[in-house]
Amino acid sequence: MRFKRKLRARIIVSFLTFGMLLSVLFAVTALGMRQYLQNALIDETLITDLRNHLNAIESGTRGQAEAFSSRYYAYLGRPDRARDGLLRGFPEDSELQERISEVIGLPNGIHEIKTRDHFYKVAVDKRPIGWGYVFYDATPNEGENTQLFGLLLGAGVAFSLLALVLSIWSSKRVMAPVSDLARRISTMGQDIHPEPLAPNYAADEVGQLAGLLDEYADRLTALVVRDKEFNADVSHELRTPLAVIKSATELLLAQPDVDEKTRTRLKRIERATRQSAELTEALLHLVRAERVDRSTGEYFRVDRIVEEVVDFKRPQLGSKPVEVNLHVERSFLVCAPESVIAVSLGNLIGNAFKYTPQGSVDITVGDGVVVVEDTGPGLAENELHKVFTRHYRGSTVKGKGSGLGLAIVQRFCELYEWTVEIASREGGGLRATLSFGQVN
Repeated sequence: MRFKRKLRARIIVSFLTFGMLLSVLFAVTALGMRQYLQNALIDETLITDLRNHLNAIESGTRGQAEAFSSRYYAYLGRPDRARDGLLRGFPEDSELQERISEVIGLPNGIHEIKTRDHFYKVAVDKRPIGWGYVFYDATPNEGENTQLFGLLLGAGVAFSLLALVLSIWSSKRVMAPVSDLARRISTMGQDIHPEPLAPNYAADEVGQLAGLLDEYADRLTALVVRDKEFNADVSHELRTPLAVIKSATELLLAQPDVDEKTRTRLKRIERATRQSAELTEALLHLVRAERVDRSTGEYFRVDRIVEEVVDFKRPQLGSKPVEVNLHVERSFLVCAPESVIAVSLGNLIGNAFKYTPQGSVDITVGDGVVVVEDTGPGLAENELHKVFTRHYRGSTVKGKGSGLGLAIVQRFCELYEWTVEIASREGGGLRATLSFGQVN
């Protein structure tokens, strides 16, 4: 779940988040610097103005002065007149009039006085020749703050949009080699010897990944080629001895002086030879992944093949009290090698015969489907999905077996687009359903 999101989406989200955080940091920094610079400028202006006035008085170049405005008030005069001068400068209802003693007692320097509705900066300079007070109403202007906030918000939105555009552009550039690598990998399965990937990329992380994929593809290709060649060679070479066994068996059965016991054994050899020949041919088709074209291929009657398979597999029942019931509801044709159809049906019917100790095996042919039902021990529900796994044998299965039959059937179904299902049967046993899809 950690890497579920697409890589390009993660890049875009990362860039956009970074841009938004940068915008917020810029806005906070701008507000902080504005406040700092504004306070420093006001403090410097007030103290400089006050000292210039007092220096002028001391040098005799100016007289005492009182200045008034809506935001600025200065008192320069004798200490004993400071109270009256300050009271005249404050509005009558000002909270500063109530705090006049506090204001007069302020030491030299810059001070801040906060009232209910205002915020004042006060510069104080007390000298023997006179005391000086300069007041500046630094109460923030509501309209100015709103305008500044709007500007910063607009700048933040603009930065975020710019970050989004840059993230889309950057993610496309960053993901270009990865997307190209994915495209090349998707076409590798079309050729048994694919073109190497690494030469198409720089010596970066993508190039290293391409090199590792080339090494893996080479090992996998060698393994597949070796496996296919081995299976094809074995299947091909088995044909000759099987043909010899079949011919010899037919010649022996044709002899009139063969006793019944020997004839029975020869027929068993003949059936085994035929089964081996069909299996060899079917596996050869599977190794080559050869699929017959419906427009040119030969069609075979499935009900006839089922009858032959039942007769061929019946000796597996031996003396077991098992009744075999064959129901042909509808005859149909399938375009596939006869050996493939016979091997697929033979594995399903053979398993039913082999693992049913008593009861019945019911085989139904109809409308493109063959259903094989038995009254054997069946399988637990949690084991049904494992039956097509190679070498898997259920916990209730007894006797010898390789566990490959159903796995082979599954591979034939994948090659010819058939479907096979194994399910529990009501009352016990299993139901195997082989659907041939498009039929005639």
